[in-house]
Amino acid sequence: LEPELFDCIICTQVLQMIFDVRSAVRQLHRVLRPGGVLLVTGSGISKVGRHLGVDAWGEYWRFTAQSLAMLLGETFASDSVAVESYGNVLAAAAFLYGIAAQELPPNALTRHDANYELLVAGRAIKEVRS
Repeated sequence: LEPELFDCIICTQVLQMIFDVRSAVRQLHRVLRPGGVLLVTGSGISKVGRHLGVDAWGEYWRFTAQSLAMLLGETFASDSVAVESYGNVLAAAAFLYGIAAQELPPNALTRHDANYELLVAGRAIKEVRS
């Protein structure tokens, strides 16, 4: 892809499938225009979804809010990176057991517990050159 091609890239649940994750983030940065935004999510607590040799590709990583912030901050200016996590022990257990959100009490997913990061989401903005 040509450099500085996109204003926004939405990259959901992809980075954990790429072994050279740092290179992937550098490439995402390269194809963003200055001022462009990367929106990314990754698995926190999860079952293994892909097995190299069985599936067409493998699954290599799990992220925490801390690790995703550090990963994005290596390529993007750290003050342009914002990361949040979502989940709690009930949400994590329900996800691992295959229980649908509709099967849980209405407020079961609203509580956030940083010790049970089910989903990690980040936003990084490519710096504008002066």
